[in-house]
Parts: sequence; C-alpha cells; structure tokens
Amino acid sequence: MAGSASGRPSAGEDSAANLRHALVIWWSDEDAGFVAEVPELPGCAADGATYEEAVANVRQVMAEWIETARSLGRPVPSPKGRLLFA
Repeated sequence: MAGSASGRPSAGEDSAANLRHALVIWWSDEDAGFVAEVPELPGCAADGATYEEAVANVRQVMAEWIETARSLGRPVPSPKGRLLFA
C-alpha cells in the first residue's frame, strides 16, 4: 500500500477523490486574479491568474494542509457538502 509510514496517504496521494471540501472562488481586483478558499480548512487559500490556475493551486494547498494536520496529529474536518449562504 502506498502512503506514509503511518499508512495514510501523503499529500501527493490525496487525489481528486479525497479532496472533496467545498471551494469558494472569486475575482479579486486588488490581486488582479482569482482567489480560491476552502472555508472548512482554516487558512487554506490560493490564487491564480485564471480560474483553472486558482483551482489547481488550491488543490495543492489543500493536500499540503491535510498532510500537515495529519502529521501533527490534528483532526482534518470532514467535507460537509454544500455550503449555505444567507
């Protein structure tokens, strides 16, 4: 089985199937690019010149966020699905 010594997947192995947290993506005039946030993973965000680049970048940051939390023995929030906004 692939993964770290603990048997958990490493950041590179957190495939699309494992990265199921909701994303919030918007255009930032200030940054002249797209910003992608993962509200369920505190502090997890990335940007990109294009929508696709922002999504690709935040997927990498998500994998690293999850790997870091696991390595520190911290809980990884489960994806809650659709976010509701008022």
